[in-house]
Amino acid sequence: MTTSRSEIQEALLRLDELTRRLRRECPWDREQDERTIVPHTLEEAYELADAANRRDDVKLLDELGDVLFQVHFLALLLEERGAGDLAAVAENTRQKLIRRHPHIFGAVEVENAGEVLRNWDKIKQGEAGREQGIFAEVPENLPSLLHARKVQRRAASSGFDFPGVEGPLQSVRDELDELIEVAEADGDAARDARFHELGDVLFAAVNVARKLKVDPELALRAASERFRGRVETGAALAARDERAWDELTPDQQLAYYARARMNEPERDHLGDRDA
Repeated sequence: MTTSRSEIQEALLRLDELTRRLRRECPWDREQDERTIVPHTLEEAYELADAANRRDDVKLLDELGDVLFQVHFLALLLEERGAGDLAAVAENTRQKLIRRHPHIFGAVEVENAGEVLRNWDKIKQGEAGREQGIFAEVPENLPSLLHARKVQRRAASSGFDFPGVEGPLQSVRDELDELIEVAEADGDAARDARFHELGDVLFAAVNVARKLKVDPELALRAASERFRGRVETGAALAARDERAWDELTPDQQLAYYARARMNEPERDHLGDRDA
């Protein structure tokens, strides 16, 4: 089914009108500002990411709408302060995308996606009002895994990067060996060393994810969900045998866990690029 341009415009106008009415008439909406609404924006973004990761088109449609409403609402707050509006938001994004795609709208030639990303970062750094430096404007409030990936991407855009995935994989092995060396040590120095080495392992793992174009945040969340599902299924299997999960020995729990993990579907995870 193909939607006409006029239908899209009409739907967006209806959403805009609804957003404005809620802002005028709803007590909760009237109380919001950008700082109070952004936590909801982040929550909706995570729900959108989860729907995309699950390849659930029905849920994806729903969550895209929630994020779109957040955009309309935040743009309305800008409009109220005379700092911009939804049209300005859209036009700014349009101009930015044109500017950062010189291989489409200019004479620049690229051979692969990696060159596109490097050009993107160089153009971004040269834009008016941007902070300067390799790690300029890396948000400090990003979740740790995404912060690590952003730092690695910035370093890579400067040329400081492994050519393939084998280097990052070896870094994981090396960092894990260093963690093993201090894992059982005693004393404050050893505790500090474990903190340091575990961070290095996680950072190296994120670098592998980056090279494989896997989102580390979504991958870890999916692993957590798989673990939870296996434990819950294992407990259900034990209950079917009239055995209580928390009364089983660790070996018995592991046996039920192994049964639960059989025949699990595989999942694909794709990466993205900096905005």
